[in-house]
Amino acid sequence: MTRWIAPAFLCLLCAVPAGAQDAADSVAPEAATRLPAAFEGLSPEAEAAFRVKSDNKSVKAEEWMVAAANPLAVQAGAKVLGDGGSAADAMVAVQAVLGLVEPQSSGLGGGAFLVWYDGETGELTTLDARETAPLGATPRLFQDAGGEPLKFWDAVVGGLSVGTPGTPKLLEEAHRRWGRANWTGLFSEAIELAETGFRVSPRLAELVDGDQERLQSAPATAAYFMPGGQPIRAGDRLRNPDYAATLRAIAAEGSGAFYAGEIARDIVTTVREAATPGELSAVDLALYKVIERPAVCADYRDFDICGMGPPSSGGLTVGQILGLLEGFDLAGMGPDSPNAWRLIGDASRLAFADRGRYMADSDFVPVPAEGLLAPDYLASRAALLKRGKALPEVEPGAPEWDHAQLWADDESIEFPSTSHISIIDAYGNALSMTTTIENGFGSRLMVRGFLLNNELTDFSFKSHADGVPIANRVAPGKRPRSSMAPTIVLRDGRPRLVIGSPGGSRIIGYVAQAIIAHLDWKMGVQPALAMPHLVNRFGTYDIEEGTEAEGLATRLDEMGFKTNLRALNSGLHAIAVRPTGLAGGADPRREGIAIGK
Repeated sequence: MTRWIAPAFLCLLCAVPAGAQDAADSVAPEAATRLPAAFEGLSPEAEAAFRVKSDNKSVKAEEWMVAAANPLAVQAGAKVLGDGGSAADAMVAVQAVLGLVEPQSSGLGGGAFLVWYDGETGELTTLDARETAPLGATPRLFQDAGGEPLKFWDAVVGGLSVGTPGTPKLLEEAHRRWGRANWTGLFSEAIELAETGFRVSPRLAELVDGDQERLQSAPATAAYFMPGGQPIRAGDRLRNPDYAATLRAIAAEGSGAFYAGEIARDIVTTVREAATPGELSAVDLALYKVIERPAVCADYRDFDICGMGPPSSGGLTVGQILGLLEGFDLAGMGPDSPNAWRLIGDASRLAFADRGRYMADSDFVPVPAEGLLAPDYLASRAALLKRGKALPEVEPGAPEWDHAQLWADDESIEFPSTSHISIIDAYGNALSMTTTIENGFGSRLMVRGFLLNNELTDFSFKSHADGVPIANRVAPGKRPRSSMAPTIVLRDGRPRLVIGSPGGSRIIGYVAQAIIAHLDWKMGVQPALAMPHLVNRFGTYDIEEGTEAEGLATRLDEMGFKTNLRALNSGLHAIAVRPTGLAGGADPRREGIAIGK
């Protein structure tokens, strides 16, 4: 048995014998783990979940489960489920609290992708609530007067980067389709926490401290996160009455209170009067719609790996990585094998090459989704992996396509500040939702208690390369490409794993690795989330520093990879479905937990 050290927690990166997953997921006796002061006073279930995660064990349940990035949010979702609510109801409560206690990652001012499995019909639905570019945007939005791309941070901070938010509409649409509980009551927990105050978590305090200069760029943002000029500290009690008032309006009037009226007016004014003004208008807010899109599903072993299609690249790229690995015996190699990681790394590079060339908002550019996942195409690409060493160069492939169009490779930057929610309810419904405001603290613009996104910086800053257009360039009303990969793994048409993660473009690698760990290496859910990360997108193999994964660096170097030791701060949340019940886990690198009954 190999022992690995993951940040903040001990974890095992070891293959569990077939049929032994239930043992791996057993709940260990409560340890003497001390909770952060910010989380003292949690429910007994939440405290127990913290300690179970500390022991690298999965939480087990029989009826329902919720896993998300902050214990206060998970508690809110668990209460809804315990009262008979659906996974959609619980998601609304979880997101409302996350927007308060984890505002740097997601909230009302951002967007999300949702994958839903219906326990009654067996149908899979995906909803796109990605932010849109304002109607006033042009392909040169992020270029200077000479046509050169702006520096990233010059584009992020201020109004220029703000897209039309989608999250409030998504909450309402999901509840309309699948909700069982009263809409108004789903915001009660978040409203009470905002009015009476919540304890600042260590993670939020650390991120505020590290972003002081940018947070000071907007007066309202600075006043909230740095009262009296000093950054908030872990354990401080922080109140947000403006957020409470915004939630009260949405609870009473629905999402219309956000997309029209005083809240909408203040959003537009804030964006247009920022030091770097943006193009967002009242018309953009009034026209926003959540779009139902076809799910993207890829075959892997005996499973269907289903997720979000364009404008997310997550479903296609995760599907491609796994499809390229289909013909290789990863289970026989095991997680300690350098050759297994060679295959995973180069499969990821091949998939990312296609991502950069072909993937964008399919409402604006044709995307060869079927061709990218076609078995013959993946087999031809997988043949490149048989050479035994790292691929010297990686180029996009030529999938079958019913359009004759030429695209240049994208160069967009995508930073890792996002959140993920996994829920299974007592009715057999499953929800996987990844939610974001893009970079940590988004545009740094705060309106009525919530932060506005900087999602437009996920577009390519260049519109063309050597005269060839880039698929992911800016256009009015277009949705920027994303790497968010909310995923539901099915077997025989039924959910087996509900999973997703934050992490920018590394989300794809985090999710693919955890799926391989669980399905091929037979790891329990929590060990699969806690295992050290190795991620290769564009040629350099990122290896999680401070873990025994560092021991693979020399072998990967010998195979021809460039390697880089660095922090890899995923935020995976997953729930597995077994004949014996549910098993859930939360990434030890962040503050989340799983609670079930």
